[in-house]
Amino acid sequence: MGPCVATGHLLLSRTGHLRCRATRAWRYREGRPGAKAANEVWAMDLMSDQLFDGRPIRILTIVDIHTREGHTSTPRASFRAAQVVEVLDHWAHLNKVEIDFSRPGKPTDNAFIEAFNARLRAECLNASWFLSPADARARIEEWRQHYNEERPHSALGNLTPRAFANQAEQARKIA
Repeated sequence: MGPCVATGHLLLSRTGHLRCRATRAWRYREGRPGAKAANEVWAMDLMSDQLFDGRPIRILTIVDIHTREGHTSTPRASFRAAQVVEVLDHWAHLNKVEIDFSRPGKPTDNAFIEAFNARLRAECLNASWFLSPADARARIEEWRQHYNEERPHSALGNLTPRAFANQAEQARKIA
């Protein structure tokens, strides 16, 4: 059995011949840890948008992988990645947390935050015209509360992230 048959990555060329696509890098990448409880694994990302007058804003989004709960969606006028990394690194050191960065250009490494950001973009950012950074903070926070407390998720058994987190906390206390 050849490598193409084993991996299933066959491509049909324009001439009608089958050719093999090399796919070996995945073999050496370690899997990401799964979250078995709330607050074990978080995903974070920075998004960009702008105010009505064209001034840019950056939004730091953080999601709990287990509960799908959006912990923060903080917009600022100047949110430099270096500032976020410095604060995050200091926090991780104090709390003995291991940081696992995703590979550049590989959104599937961070699928939970990508899905959260897609919903934030479609339902809030694209639907709003922010007048000021304070207006952006208020509207994004209102959307985040709706996402966590009123919107059921099929991946959570049609519970809201907050209800799922509460249910998981009760189960943890009983066990």
